[in-house]
Amino acid sequence: INQVICYLNKQFSIKDLGELSYFLGIEVKRTNDNKLHLCQKKYISEILIKERMDKANPLPTPMTSSSHLSKTKGEPIENEKLYRSIVGALQYATITRPDISFCVNKVSQFMQQPLDDHWKSVKRILRYLKGTINQGLTLHASKTLNINGYTDADWATDSDDRRSTTGYCIFLGKNPISWCAKKQPTVSRSSTEAEYRSVASATVEIMWVESLLTELQIKTDTTAIIWCDNLSTISLTANPVLHSRKKHIELDLYFV
Repeated sequence: INQVICYLNKQFSIKDLGELSYFLGIEVKRTNDNKLHLCQKKYISEILIKERMDKANPLPTPMTSSSHLSKTKGEPIENEKLYRSIVGALQYATITRPDISFCVNKVSQFMQQPLDDHWKSVKRILRYLKGTINQGLTLHASKTLNINGYTDADWATDSDDRRSTTGYCIFLGKNPISWCAKKQPTVSRSSTEAEYRSVASATVEIMWVESLLTELQIKTDTTAIIWCDNLSTISLTANPVLHSRKKHIELDLYFV
């Protein structure tokens, strides 16, 4: 490592800042058992201070299961610019907080014309972060480098356009390395279709991860596995005979 640093120093003007501790708002701490803990405590604290919620009472969840936001229910808020600023900052916080990815995705859909119900949801996320400000990602060495993907979807829960939301998380060994919560581009006419689109999205991400590992000359131990909790979706992936019954999702079927 020292030889590489010396070589780079001859080519460019660089500084050796020593052990990694802080980078682009992400705090990095090495534990006694040689694990890396990544969190954004300082960054989240600044968001809370900006909204004057640094002394707010914490909440145990970022969003209630009964919450159904709509672009027509509620009254317009006065400071739309503040709403966009806070939500944009929360999007960056999902780098080390995959637990808020889904709810941040929901409130991000109302940037154009936020209402008071949307603002209440944002404040709930902030109160959740207040109580879990020290949480983050813990990365540690893994004996195996197998890739596992977990997928899910909420079917037609958006009351405005009835589109579903895709969610997945990709693990390399025991470490989460990629996650996403994103509204699907088209309306799914069944829960099976919604779940299968999630599987397709996770497949794309896993293929990209495998391509990256190949470029880095890192070999995975086993074939990547995607986990899905929808029996109909699993049946479609396993039995080609059933493909004819779902021609409207034929592209995703053949892709996977």
